[in-house]
Amino acid sequence: MFNYAVSGLIYGGAYALVAVCLVVMFRMVRVLNFAQTAIGAIGAYVAIILSEHGWAYLPAALVGAAAGAGVAVICGSLMSAWFADAPTERRSTVAIAIFITLLTLGFRIAGSTPRVAPELFGGSTFRIFGVNVTWAGLAVVLAAIVLAFLVDVFLRGTRLGIRLRAQSERPQTAELLGVPSRWLAVGVWGVTGAITAVGLLVVTPSRGADFLSIGLLILPALAAASLGLFRSTWLAVVGGVGIGIITGMTEYWPEVKQYQDIIPLAVIVIVLMWTQRKEVWDAAR
Repeated sequence: MFNYAVSGLIYGGAYALVAVCLVVMFRMVRVLNFAQTAIGAIGAYVAIILSEHGWAYLPAALVGAAAGAGVAVICGSLMSAWFADAPTERRSTVAIAIFITLLTLGFRIAGSTPRVAPELFGGSTFRIFGVNVTWAGLAVVLAAIVLAFLVDVFLRGTRLGIRLRAQSERPQTAELLGVPSRWLAVGVWGVTGAITAVGLLVVTPSRGADFLSIGLLILPALAAASLGLFRSTWLAVVGGVGIGIITGMTEYWPEVKQYQDIIPLAVIVIVLMWTQRKEVWDAAR
């Protein structure tokens, strides 16, 4: 069973990376970006198509990350231009519309046929206590941890990070003080789009590279980010890795494996019930 749990690290690392990006988007630009993986899926697919045409992994991945960033910048520019002063709920609703649009367009263009995605480390593994661990799984988990650390340091200890926090909490006041809120918000969209594209590109060789399945990875990422109520990058990492490990463990029981897609939804429901417990108990009294 331990082997199956370790095999889920590559999923967990990807979920954690995307979850951290969701937390960053929520904290910095006041949007719950349901379109995060749809944007990243476009970048990942660009890299996959380039690799099919003979490109090496690294140049293809870089171009894919740039494509993901470009799509994210377009979405962020539209959001900043039309919904800069809208409440978080409305901005998140727009993100759902973007998600559906990108998912539909991607599915229409790419179809449902899975493509062969390049592997980051060519399937290389090493052994710890007799258990095979993939380098790709370890790399993506470490990348999620490093990203969470850098985000915390950036927001708390840099002038630009403080500006981003200010524009998120009081965008109109920040604009009056000369903070370029819209440009900073668009920059956050672009950076998270590039990171998501790379994270999805790492996980696609083992999960399958059809556009729809890649885009729907938003569900486990949302579940992971919800553990910290979209404010804690560290709980997002823990949640993403945990969901990945649990998903890997379901491979041990064939009768349970068919229900593995329910795991993220179950996590979201449990978190919602826990956060609402005080109101329910108060009403019961």
